[in-house]
Amino acid sequence: MRRSPAPRQSSSGVSLTPAGEVLLDEARTLLARADRVRARVAAAAGAAVLTVGLLGDSADPGVQRLAALCRRRHPHLEVRLRETDLSDPTCGLHRGLVDLALTRAPFDQTGLAVRELRADPVGALLRSDDPLARRGQLRSSEVADRRWFVFPAGTDSRWQSYWSGGEQREGPVVRTVQECRQAVLWNGTVGMTLLDHRPPEGLAVVPLTDLPSSRVVAWKESDRNPLIRSFVRTALEVYRG
Repeated sequence: MRRSPAPRQSSSGVSLTPAGEVLLDEARTLLARADRVRARVAAAAGAAVLTVGLLGDSADPGVQRLAALCRRRHPHLEVRLRETDLSDPTCGLHRGLVDLALTRAPFDQTGLAVRELRADPVGALLRSDDPLARRGQLRSSEVADRRWFVFPAGTDSRWQSYWSGGEQREGPVVRTVQECRQAVLWNGTVGMTLLDHRPPEGLAVVPLTDLPSSRVVAWKESDRNPLIRSFVRTALEVYRG
């Protein structure tokens, strides 16, 4: 009997043999193909509808690429979108309002399956006349004594803590990215934002070196819908390039 390709061990750790790497690639291809077949069967049965939650990020070019690839692979799939504000990081997933969510961590993952699509650096959102706006980078401790914008009462505590730099904050309550920006512009508060979100005139973003962020795709752990599995694989392919 032929033995399966085994991993090889070196001083730097364990890695697959060349034959093992080929086998792994083939296995991934077969799994993706099986998911697409199951998705086409579901579509033929009249179940080709997915509701996808978006966290106020519909301008993200990754979402545009994902939509294009989904259309090519599943031309009969109807995708219904539900965009939510910043007070609900699961985009209605816990309440059963969506099948899966393209969102950002951290949040309560109880009963959810989650995959990280990419890591996005964040920065402090400041008014451009703020002395700290001229800095090349900051640590969250350097803005710890400032007023920050905060999310409404009842917002996921993990989410609120992250976007408040891990501290209890006081400041204007916001629900959308636009409200965040206006709070900084009008009140001189501090907040966090993604570095690739270009601020409007009058605002500046300074990288925060100690607070990574991430984009994730999440769905109900108990949901076995093959369309969801196919969508997740497609999202991983798009975002991980």
